Amino acid sequence: MIWVPSAQDELARIWLQATDRQAVTRASARIDFWLQRSPLSVGQPSGGKYQLIIKPLKVVYAVFPDDCQVHVLQVFVAN
Repeated sequence: MIWVPSAQDELARIWLQATDRQAVTRASARIDFWLQRSPLSVGQPSGGKYQLIIKPLKVVYAVFPDDCQVHVLQVFVAN
Protein backbone atom coordinates (compact mmCIF):
# COMPACT_ATOMS: atom_id res chain seq x y z
CA MET A 1 0.00 0.00 0.00
CA ILE A 2 1.25 3.44 -0.94
CA TRP A 3 0.21 6.82 0.42
CA VAL A 4 1.00 9.33 -2.32
CA PRO A 5 3.14 12.23 -1.07
CA SER A 6 0.29 14.76 -1.08
CA ALA A 7 -1.86 12.40 1.03
CA GLN A 8 1.04 11.87 3.45
CA ASP A 9 1.46 15.63 3.75
CA GLU A 10 -2.25 16.13 4.39
CA LEU A 11 -2.30 13.37 7.01
CA ALA A 12 0.61 15.05 8.78
CA ARG A 13 -1.21 18.41 8.68
CA ILE A 14 -4.39 16.81 10.06
CA TRP A 15 -2.39 15.12 12.84
CA LEU A 16 -0.61 18.34 13.79
CA GLN A 17 -3.91 20.26 14.01
CA ALA A 18 -5.88 17.50 15.74
CA THR A 19 -7.09 17.93 19.30
CA ASP A 20 -6.98 14.12 19.62
CA ARG A 21 -3.83 12.98 17.86
CA GLN A 22 -4.22 9.44 19.16
CA ALA A 23 -7.57 9.14 17.36
CA VAL A 24 -5.91 10.20 14.09
CA THR A 25 -3.09 7.72 14.63
CA ARG A 26 -5.54 4.89 15.41
CA ALA A 27 -7.68 5.69 12.37
CA SER A 28 -4.64 5.79 10.11
CA ALA A 29 -3.48 2.40 11.42
CA ARG A 30 -6.95 0.89 10.88
CA ILE A 31 -7.06 2.30 7.35
CA ASP A 32 -3.69 0.70 6.62
CA PHE A 33 -4.89 -2.59 8.11
CA TRP A 34 -8.09 -2.78 6.06
CA LEU A 35 -6.63 -1.54 2.80
CA GLN A 36 -3.86 -4.13 3.00
CA ARG A 37 -6.37 -6.93 3.56
CA SER A 38 -9.55 -6.22 1.63
CA PRO A 39 -9.52 -2.88 -0.21
CA LEU A 40 -12.29 -3.84 -2.64
CA SER A 41 -14.75 -4.79 0.07
CA VAL A 42 -14.22 -2.16 2.78
CA GLY A 43 -14.61 1.02 0.76
CA GLN A 44 -17.49 2.53 -1.15
CA PRO A 45 -16.95 2.74 -4.93
CA SER A 46 -16.96 6.28 -6.28
CA GLY A 47 -16.06 7.13 -9.86
CA GLY A 48 -13.45 4.41 -10.37
CA LYS A 49 -11.97 5.01 -6.94
CA TYR A 50 -13.04 4.09 -3.44
CA GLN A 51 -13.80 5.99 -0.25
CA LEU A 52 -13.30 4.70 3.26
CA ILE A 53 -14.30 6.48 6.44
CA ILE A 54 -12.74 5.52 9.74
CA LYS A 55 -13.39 8.51 11.93
CA PRO A 56 -11.89 10.97 12.24
CA LEU A 57 -10.42 10.26 8.77
CA LYS A 58 -11.78 9.71 5.30
CA VAL A 59 -9.54 8.47 2.48
CA VAL A 60 -9.93 8.20 -1.27
CA TYR A 61 -7.93 5.38 -2.78
CA ALA A 62 -7.38 3.45 -5.99
CA VAL A 63 -6.90 -0.30 -6.31
CA PHE A 64 -4.57 -1.81 -8.90
CA PRO A 65 -5.32 -5.55 -8.71
CA ASP A 66 -2.86 -6.51 -11.46
CA ASP A 67 -0.03 -4.95 -9.46
CA CYS A 68 -1.46 -5.96 -6.05
CA GLN A 69 -1.29 -2.31 -4.99
CA VAL A 70 -3.50 0.21 -3.27
CA HIS A 71 -2.72 3.93 -3.51
CA VAL A 72 -4.18 6.33 -0.97
CA LEU A 73 -4.75 9.45 -3.04
CA GLN A 74 -6.41 11.85 -0.60
CA VAL A 75 -7.17 12.11 3.09
CA PHE A 76 -9.67 14.37 4.81
CA VAL A 77 -11.14 14.96 8.22
CA ALA A 78 -14.40 12.99 8.18
CA ASN A 79 -17.55 14.98 8.86
